[in-house]
Amino acid sequence: MKFNTPAEWLSWLENLHPFSIEMGLERVGEVWSRLCNQEISFKVITVGGTNGKGSTVAMLEAIYSAAGYRTGAYTSPHLLRFNERIRLQGTEVEDQSLCQAFAAVQKARGDISLTYFEFTTLAAFYLFLQQQPDVAILEVGLGGRLDAVNIIDPDVSVITSIALDHQAWLGDDLEQIAHEKAGIMRKDRPTVFAGKQPPTSLLKVAEEVGAKLLVRDRNFFVQQQESGWSLKIGERIWPALPVPGMRGRHQLTNAAVAVAVIELMSDRLPVSAADVRKGLDEATVSGRFQVIPGDVQHILDVGHNPEAAKSFSDNLAEMFCGGTTYAVFGILDDKDLQGVLEPLMKRVDVWCIAPPDTPRALSR
Repeated sequence: MKFNTPAEWLSWLENLHPFSIEMGLERVGEVWSRLCNQEISFKVITVGGTNGKGSTVAMLEAIYSAAGYRTGAYTSPHLLRFNERIRLQGTEVEDQSLCQAFAAVQKARGDISLTYFEFTTLAAFYLFLQQQPDVAILEVGLGGRLDAVNIIDPDVSVITSIALDHQAWLGDDLEQIAHEKAGIMRKDRPTVFAGKQPPTSLLKVAEEVGAKLLVRDRNFFVQQQESGWSLKIGERIWPALPVPGMRGRHQLTNAAVAVAVIELMSDRLPVSAADVRKGLDEATVSGRFQVIPGDVQHILDVGHNPEAAKSFSDNLAEMFCGGTTYAVFGILDDKDLQGVLEPLMKRVDVWCIAPPDTPRALSR
């Protein structure tokens, strides 16, 4: 089985497995053991959480690139084309390399059935094996414990936030969801948690695993200043840091987590303060409160749970709008419609409903 374009491969992959999502590491782990015939020499940072994962990955990628390191980044989902998910040196993977990776996974899997996400995650990891970056920054797709990304042991883990989302797979309350996200922790290795009050299950898993859990305002501290902010972690202070280039008050938390990771990795991947400042200023992610200026200002945001909607609403409140605010809105059927709409109702004057082009979309 071999196709000539990523589009052909991806169309075929959509029907490869009977379920779009099937949690577990046994199948994907077996195929990875066949693909990975060499020791992983690059450093790995795994980023999980409910919201803020993509922004944190982008900041880490930009900082390490500014410092001259060769980077690999894996994120999901994509907005316009699949290649966005896999970046090498900050550049989307080329079609030819992607097809070669898909072919390698197909050859290795034999008769093992893989989901779309499992297959494509293995393709990303195969490309990292071939390119051997200095550091690979991996975004968890769903949960953590049973997510395909978790087949690789990270040097540092990140849990950006814990909120209600994907309850059908992760559990009905924050304690269950936190337990799943805690699965990316590793023994004797640090995990950075962006929240101030970690759920009991997160603390329990950290203790059981033997992970070193660092919590905001307990183990690392943010001090906002008139023209920026500083971070204190251990005995180290990172002073005079700039407000992140990505818009939104919540991005300061993501930036603090990224700098905490930089400090924890500093003995293996040293980075200067100038590199950190440059990376924070230049990091971008499409669709995260993305502002397109013009006579009519457009703002794009892919938030799809109540916590993300509240952040979006708070950011809108800080922007001047002298006219009518329109919202072009679509959401999937398994999302918390009321929870997403509630914080936005007072910010929007006119709603235009546009269901996504997918069977999972909530119809009109």
